[in-house]
Amino acid sequence: MTYEEFIETKKLLVPLSGFEPKPINPVLFEFQQAIVRWGLRKGKFAAFEDCGLGKSLQEWEFAKQCSAHSDMPSILFAPLSVGAQMINECARFGYSINPCRSRNDVRSGINVANYEILDKFSPEDFGTIVLDESSILKGGSLGKTANELVDFASTIPYRMAATATPSPNDLIELCFHAEFLGIMKESEIKALFFTQDGNSSNKFRLKRNAHQAFYKWLSSWAVALRKPSDLGYSDEGFILPELRIHEIVIDSSEQFANGMLFAIEAHGISEQRAARRNSLVDRVNATAGLVNDDDDQWLVWCGLNDEGDALEKEIDDCVQVSGKDSPDHKVNAMLGFQNGTIENVVSKPSMWGFGMNFQNSHKAIFCGLGNSFEEYYQALKRQHRFGQVHPVDAYVIVTPEDGRVVENIRRKWQQNDKLFDELVKHMAIHLDLGATNKDEMKYNAALDIAVPKWLNANQESYGQSETSWINLDSIYFQMDGSESLTINKPIGASAIIIPSWIQGVI
Repeated sequence: MTYEEFIETKKLLVPLSGFEPKPINPVLFEFQQAIVRWGLRKGKFAAFEDCGLGKSLQEWEFAKQCSAHSDMPSILFAPLSVGAQMINECARFGYSINPCRSRNDVRSGINVANYEILDKFSPEDFGTIVLDESSILKGGSLGKTANELVDFASTIPYRMAATATPSPNDLIELCFHAEFLGIMKESEIKALFFTQDGNSSNKFRLKRNAHQAFYKWLSSWAVALRKPSDLGYSDEGFILPELRIHEIVIDSSEQFANGMLFAIEAHGISEQRAARRNSLVDRVNATAGLVNDDDDQWLVWCGLNDEGDALEKEIDDCVQVSGKDSPDHKVNAMLGFQNGTIENVVSKPSMWGFGMNFQNSHKAIFCGLGNSFEEYYQALKRQHRFGQVHPVDAYVIVTPEDGRVVENIRRKWQQNDKLFDELVKHMAIHLDLGATNKDEMKYNAALDIAVPKWLNANQESYGQSETSWINLDSIYFQMDGSESLTINKPIGASAIIIPSWIQGVI
């Protein structure tokens, strides 16, 4: 490795690859405009923003401006019903979005498609790619869809990824976004900022001396916020009404089928699944009872196919949305629930819990609880988001055997809040939405290289009372007993200058 190559590896901040934006659509709030303007100058960026902060508007504006600048179509990938929702809503904000099922449907401007049909498109058709609900990238090197998206985007010049749940409790997951954006490979990120956690080869933690450098690097390509004031803007209009969670514990005669005199908490995934199936009838009855006795619209969340089928039968004026349903049924159910022609909908959080806007309702009920905090949080945020004018009441139906599951979700929520706050705080220190240039030191190759004065001051600890200086053309380093690095004299410099006593130390 030459010295020039070594210097290049130290330029961690992401260079600008975008352009100077045109005027931003004034329908966007001030903080949204600032984020989009910054992202357009970057060319490739991620938005880690809590639910209801208008990520869709930012995605549309980014895609529209990039499409006009590159004179090429933009493609926005989203969950199926989310894409249909965007097409239904975009006109009132001044945008036009073209739905696509294959590359034959692609038109100029903004195009939208769902993730499941990625293979129907070709990257050379697009100048911009946007990922809505980009937490789909969390699989990283282990996820088929994540790898396919990374490969697809590799030749597309403008890229944006947006998610409300970037899993800050696992910083490695944030880095999968960097690979999609073409900023740095996952393996390089791990080597630079992380170290193995204990004896596990699959768990990593941030190096103690890398915290500041990591968050500075992260803030050079991503923005993270819970509320506008995290970036110094007003929270007016974004202060949400109360979220009231009601936990209802029911007794179930089925839960003692294992011969126990009393119900005991289920340990492990298999026991928890068995307990959930054993209590299915009682939970469905309790759920249906609450919904049928109320005239409001309800979102009813289930976790098992059998739960969904039973709930659909027991709940009045109810439509189920499941994986086996046609795309048209899923879209029509979404539109019907939004406009009030459908009173109650049953679905899984994995199916309908991401990206949908259901501020038209404020009642939700979970017929049981799973271990995924992300699905639970996202499901709650379908109603508890910007535009909601009522307190949101969410009911969770559980049994005594679900104690560990409930505690697990509570722990994850507390951990997520703490770590997301840390993420926002650390990134806010370094993020400058008005920055237009890279923040890095200028390198003058004509200057000699010399060690700092504090090294010379410590010479006596190495048995040297006087310092003699040596001029070298290169310095050879042996690192960790295996890797080596040679730094050559820069072009135009007379020498690399070091004190004689430090030779043995190096």
